[in-house]
Amino acid sequence: MIAIDNKLISDDVIEAQFVCDLNKCKGGCCEDGDAGAPLEVKELNELIEHYAVIAPYLSDEGRREVERQGKYVYDQEFGWVTPTIKGQMCAYGYRDASGIVKCGIEAAYNDGKLDWKKPISCHLFPIRLKKSRDGKTEFVNYEPREDLCAAACKLGKKLKVPTYVFLKEAITRKYGEEFYAILEATAKHMNDTKVK
Repeated sequence: MIAIDNKLISDDVIEAQFVCDLNKCKGGCCEDGDAGAPLEVKELNELIEHYAVIAPYLSDEGRREVERQGKYVYDQEFGWVTPTIKGQMCAYGYRDASGIVKCGIEAAYNDGKLDWKKPISCHLFPIRLKKSRDGKTEFVNYEPREDLCAAACKLGKKLKVPTYVFLKEAITRKYGEEFYAILEATAKHMNDTKVK
């Protein structure tokens, strides 16, 4: 474990190698799970404020589910999450011509219509965040899906890209540049120590 401020980061975030391989997994993390994507409280307002901009990027079925269930729903285990289509694909997702599930929120962002890329839980995947019971500590864990992410683990090893490097943008977005710089320096120190 690596401690930075009140965050406990699993060693796997530095040691495991990971690069998403969308051609193999087809964006399966957007449709394979027990609930929709976890949302931070501030992200609920993003969905409310910007839904009109996001809606044109969604599938007809996705729009219907958002209208039926709401822009977000509460799950007993995960808290606030995105609604899903029939308990599977995130309602904010859509399939492109290649059959890859893409994010309607991110599509709006890529077109310059939003300054919010997508829920941070999605951006950070395969890192999962969890708070301690007292809420004072945040656990930053590496949790790829065994079958679904096998291709990403294989590609990461082939390219020799550690998970924290692959997720630099997301980690920086969540915790800031200083946090990432400390994490990077810690990783370098750990690697240098192993070499010796």
